[in-house]
Amino acid sequence: MTHRTRIPSTGRNPDQLLAHMDQLRTADADYRGGRTWSMVYWANEAHEAFLKKAHNLYFSDNALNPIAFKSLKQMESEVVQMTADMLHGPDSAVGTMTSGGTESILVAMAAYRDRARRRWPWIRRPNVVLPETAHPAFDKAGHYFGIRMRRAAVLPTGQVDIRDMKRRIDRNTIALAASAPQYVTGTIDPIPELGALALSKRLPFHVDGCFGGFIQPWLEKLGVAMPPWDFRVPGVTSISADVHKYGYTAKGASVIVYRDMSYLRHQFFVQTGWSGGIYISPSMRGTRPGGPIAAAWASLQAMGEDGYLEIAKTAYDTAQHLRDGLNAIDGLRVLGLPHSIVAAYAASSDEVDLFVVADQLQERGWSVDRQSTPPSIHCSVNAANAPVVDEYLADVRDAVAHARAHPELSTEGDAAMYGMMAKVPIRGLVDHSVRKIMEQMYSPDGTMPDLGASEEIDGTLLKALDLFDRAKRAIPSRRGAGL
Repeated sequence: MTHRTRIPSTGRNPDQLLAHMDQLRTADADYRGGRTWSMVYWANEAHEAFLKKAHNLYFSDNALNPIAFKSLKQMESEVVQMTADMLHGPDSAVGTMTSGGTESILVAMAAYRDRARRRWPWIRRPNVVLPETAHPAFDKAGHYFGIRMRRAAVLPTGQVDIRDMKRRIDRNTIALAASAPQYVTGTIDPIPELGALALSKRLPFHVDGCFGGFIQPWLEKLGVAMPPWDFRVPGVTSISADVHKYGYTAKGASVIVYRDMSYLRHQFFVQTGWSGGIYISPSMRGTRPGGPIAAAWASLQAMGEDGYLEIAKTAYDTAQHLRDGLNAIDGLRVLGLPHSIVAAYAASSDEVDLFVVADQLQERGWSVDRQSTPPSIHCSVNAANAPVVDEYLADVRDAVAHARAHPELSTEGDAAMYGMMAKVPIRGLVDHSVRKIMEQMYSPDGTMPDLGASEEIDGTLLKALDLFDRAKRAIPSRRGAGL
């Protein structure tokens, strides 16, 4: 029988609890030491200490009621205004803060769906056309709100194929979307051309700047060449940007900005018939914690343009150093265009299994982001990575050499798991396997699964690979029979 954790009958000593919690963190990813390449965007100890104070000033406050907490409403408005100004928004630009990039995308898609219901009530099966590299949050929005996501092909540069985007637009299309940059390789989609396409089709156009929204403007000021991507582009009607990434604030802070109120008004939820009174909500959440809003406002004010430019330059120079170093390693190739601070790399030949390289890096204490199409490793570079980038490159060189010398490792550990997932063409079977992982993680005992030793997942994927191999062998014989 599973042992269930219960609330203790007697409260425990606070100091002992804090010590225990600190001990629990020892196995977590080391972002302060620069050994992570995503997830946490950390400036330095002093800035983190300042953010904690700003956050804790509003620890218990609730932005659900802007009349009761006027200070939070003022700070939220100023964060939106500062973001809109940074993104070259017009004077009419409006928006709200959200809990993160996913919520920002969710509310934008919900707003465009409800806008379409008013403007084009005959549309019963709405769709949004976007690149195949766009964030899965769009698919989550489609799942929640009944919107079909029609994904267009991507060119070798990492940018979406505009002709394919245009082909996928039909009478049920309610909006277009693209990335600036997309997370996979850090490449910015051709926003000016897509903006023109949106205008020609009279469709709203959302730019997902969640990942790069708070660093692209500073990189541009530093002279980094990149295509226009913000509100300077006619046709762009909304942009999402995460303050808790390269805005270097506490987690739980993103911004959705619209060109004007004609779009934002569709994001609001209002219920006037409830027996408890009038209920209004500007975004997905009801309760809106005050801490992340306050910390975001404080971070933008404390960093200033000069602080953001300085930290962006360090991050970009580090990313360039990393890209140059990766390109110099025989067997690797860097993906995408150098629009941002991403260094994503894949194998340049079949001699190197990137997932074996990933396993080797993980054994050396690095947090590794594995990607599937193509099999690759993603690095979102922070200024905190600057002191360790040469150590990382040395470990990558060793890992590549080890993968070459030991091809049998492709069938062991996480490499085998990720390798199978990348090869299985029947995505439903992969979905089934991943859901099994989630069920195990969130079961009553909450155990973390060992991906490389999961019999359930291995069995499902091996069956899928066997079916795929049989199908491939059958196709030539059918063609030979004149089919």
